[in-house]
Amino acid sequence: MSVRLAVFDCDGTLVDGQASICEAMESAFAGADLPCPPRAQVRRVVGLSLPQALVQLAPQASENQRAAIVDGYKHAFFTARTEGRLSEPLFEGMRELLHGLHEAGWLLGVATGKSDRGLTACLAGHAISELFVTLQTADRHPSKPHPAMLEAALSEAGIAPGSAVMIGDTSFDMEMARAAGVPALGVSWGYHAPDELLATGATDVASDMPALEALLGKIAHG
Repeated sequence: MSVRLAVFDCDGTLVDGQASICEAMESAFAGADLPCPPRAQVRRVVGLSLPQALVQLAPQASENQRAAIVDGYKHAFFTARTEGRLSEPLFEGMRELLHGLHEAGWLLGVATGKSDRGLTACLAGHAISELFVTLQTADRHPSKPHPAMLEAALSEAGIAPGSAVMIGDTSFDMEMARAAGVPALGVSWGYHAPDELLATGATDVASDMPALEALLGKIAHG
C-alpha cells in the first residue's frame, strides 16, 4: 500500500477516561465555588480544549472563574495521576489494532484536546508512545474543530490530506477532518452518537474494534 497516516483522537477513541475527566471537572468547579454541570453534559464537550469546553459548561462564569477551573482541572488530573488514581484504560483491542497498523506500514498520530503533559503520560503509561510519529495537543493549537492540529500532523508526517484518515468519537473530530480535507471514520464507543458523526462528516462509523480494523483495511487496499 502507499504510505498512509491514521490520526487518532485520544479520550473516547484510544482510551476510556470519562470517569477521571468527570471527577477532575467536579473538583475544579468545586474549587471555584461553582456548581458543576451534570456528567452527561461534561461528557458532551470532551475533545474540546479546556477553555473552549468551559465556554459551554460555564457560560455565565467570569474569565477569572474559568481560569480557576482550568487550573483546578489540571491540578486534579495531575494529582490523580501521581497518586495512582487516574483511570485511562485503552479500549479493548486498541493495543493490538495500533501494533497491527504499525507493522503494516501505517504512520500513526494523535490529535487531542489533552495537554502535552497529559498525552505524553497517557501514551507512556500504556507503552505505546513509540508507535506514533506525530502528536498534536491543545497546548499548541486552537481547539477542535479548527483544523490546525490535523494540518500540523500532516505536515510532520509528510502526508497529503487525501492519504490520511482521522479516527474519532465526536463531531469535533469529524468537523476538524472535514476542514482539513481529510477523510474521517467515527467510532461508536465514545462520547457522540453515530448519527452525529455521520452528519458531521464521517464516511462510516465502527461499532467495535474488528469493524474499525476492517474499515482501515479497505482504505489501505482501496
